[in-house]
Amino acid sequence: MHPVNLASSTRRVALAALVGASALLAGCGNDAAPLSTFVLLDGSSQTTQDMKGKVTLVNFWATSCTTCVGEMPQVIDTYDKYKDQGFDTIAVAMSYDPPAYVVNFAQTRKLPFKVAIDNTGAVAKAWGEVQLTPTTYIVDKQGQIVKKYVGAPNFDELHRLIEKLLAA
Repeated sequence: MHPVNLASSTRRVALAALVGASALLAGCGNDAAPLSTFVLLDGSSQTTQDMKGKVTLVNFWATSCTTCVGEMPQVIDTYDKYKDQGFDTIAVAMSYDPPAYVVNFAQTRKLPFKVAIDNTGAVAKAWGEVQLTPTTYIVDKQGQIVKKYVGAPNFDELHRLIEKLLAA
């Protein structure tokens, strides 16, 4: 029997974990948007397949999230600025958000884009176990996730990205 060199073994495990994590992160920029169905406030539904052909902002939020509520006017402005150029927005309320609060928020703030309620949490799970709000994804015309923001995005950067994707 040969003695095991624990320090060397631990380094190999740590290195393998780092390599695995970087490979996982490297693919982060061009993953297809997961197949999911958004149940909208009006009772209709939309799938990720319906998003193809448009650049879409998918925003996971909650009425109890102060950052979400604070960024909503900029999300509205972004939608209004690009909606006539092939841009769409879906705001997905988290499963713990009471539907009555979501409806009230959407009506009183006159949200001009689609608002979905993720009653079961299945949509948040499909999009990478989303738990932190706001979490925002930008999906290109081909249905690929191009960018993910956790927390409020830099809206100037976001607008440049949207313009680039709309022009493609």
